[in-house]
Amino acid sequence: MLELYQKEGCPFCQKVRRKLTELDLDYICRNVRDGGSKKEAMLEKLGGQVQVPFLIDTIKGVSMYESDDINAYLEKNYS
Repeated sequence: MLELYQKEGCPFCQKVRRKLTELDLDYICRNVRDGGSKKEAMLEKLGGQVQVPFLIDTIKGVSMYESDDINAYLEKNYS
């Protein structure tokens, strides 16, 4: 299962969503809002930073930040 922590207005998150759609992948979208939300706290706990996009691949045990790295990972593993 793929989980994407993201913010709607973030252009880097949009890049990752486009790649997920292009590869026809199902994923859970976790929208993070600023200002101490529960998802923001969970994001920091999982990845050590409050930064989006953040992808978790629970099947492969991989988690990562940075849209270009995420897209390269998706292309390599799911194309």
